[in-house]
Amino acid sequence: MSEARGFHLLIDGVLRPGVSTFPVINPATAQPFADCPKADETLLDQAVAAAGRAFPAWAATPAGERATLVAQIADALEARVDEFAALLTAEQGKPLDQAAREIRGSAFVLRAFSTMTIEPKVLRDDGTNRVIEHRVPLGVVAAITAWNFPLVLLVNKVGPALVAGNTMVCKPAPTTPLTTCLFGELCQKILPPGVLNVICDENELGPILTGHPDVAKIAFTGSTATGKRVMATAAQTLKRVTLELGGNDAAIVLDDVEPASVAAKIFDGAMRNAGQICFAVKRTYVPSAIYDEFCDELARLAEAMVIDDGANQGAQIGPVQNRQQFDKVAALIEASGGEGRIIAGGPPLDRPGYFIPPTIVRDIPDEAELVREEQFGPVLPVLKYDDIDELIDRVNATDYGLAGSVWGRDVARATAVAKRVASGTVWVNQLTSLDPRIPFRGWRQSGMGTEMGQEGLEEYTQAQVINAVPLD
Repeated sequence: MSEARGFHLLIDGVLRPGVSTFPVINPATAQPFADCPKADETLLDQAVAAAGRAFPAWAATPAGERATLVAQIADALEARVDEFAALLTAEQGKPLDQAAREIRGSAFVLRAFSTMTIEPKVLRDDGTNRVIEHRVPLGVVAAITAWNFPLVLLVNKVGPALVAGNTMVCKPAPTTPLTTCLFGELCQKILPPGVLNVICDENELGPILTGHPDVAKIAFTGSTATGKRVMATAAQTLKRVTLELGGNDAAIVLDDVEPASVAAKIFDGAMRNAGQICFAVKRTYVPSAIYDEFCDELARLAEAMVIDDGANQGAQIGPVQNRQQFDKVAALIEASGGEGRIIAGGPPLDRPGYFIPPTIVRDIPDEAELVREEQFGPVLPVLKYDDIDELIDRVNATDYGLAGSVWGRDVARATAVAKRVASGTVWVNQLTSLDPRIPFRGWRQSGMGTEMGQEGLEEYTQAQVINAVPLD
């Protein structure tokens, strides 16, 4: 490999080679650019054991000291934005400016959690009976992350888990493991040995980690299908589970908007990171009166995009991250051409790498697979509607319920429509407005549990009620 530096696992505070290595592919070239160390079950057991040994002392460390160390990780990450962003672009494919935003956003998330506290809650104190609810850490947390936002999805778990007093074993997706390895190097210099461990694999170790008897909680981000398998494995030992899974998020455009302005916002929400965002716009519903104009504007925006290697200046949309997803999205586009009308984009580009142009499909039925299933790529179906009550039934006719959005000049009217959408988060006149201080959760098969916010922090704790009265 031509990569100048090597990467390591982190186990018990020591940077270690794996039992072997596997290649990491740059999706802009479809060629390997680095080797990642690979763990086996023995190394996994060592990582879990190290986290278990570190847990008592870390849990006993004053919360303020734990928070200070998490904030130091944020500072160290922010000081190396360029290095992390270049590596992230190489393994994930997103344009360099978007990669830098992910790194800075990750530092922001860590810093936000470092300011949060969990205080005892007095439930009763009547002079004779004092009841207090305490929150105690769970133990070893397994964090398993997806390939679309490798670092921010990790720190969404690292921040609350460490602040709450847990120790961790982190396993990144095998197609984007290197930023997590680099993050492990950064943490090794700040955290006590064993508090955070990093292992990498080619998807063999997931069931072993999620079923490990010494893991107390699993924090998983990924597909709904994999999330179901994680939950089934966790059920064997009744582990705590947080699942942030797929979505089929709808954007509802009301009839009082200016089409060009709203189309630009929805296009960005659908195509950023080549559409590989769990809460990206996956389907858009537009009133008949402005449907043609809206579709034309989306097509114009799609044709104007610069599609290129994310490392190149001016790139706006990079490649799809991996071959499997590339093939899936390409097949969806091919099928949708027979069900609707492709007005921009279409087949993959004839060049090395996993490049698919931003694609707009209009006049497509609700029954089409592109509408029913999560595409997770740069293709957007646009559907027409006339009656808002009928539309709500169409929007909610899905197994998913992660997020969605409603667009209208009359904010009160748009908010009333939003309340009827069966999703964990519904934005009004905005998209992807995430804040680590605000809870984010899925509905139905889009997940369970809460990430971010005070409630997300408390997901990494066990509530313990102490109920005391005087001795009679």
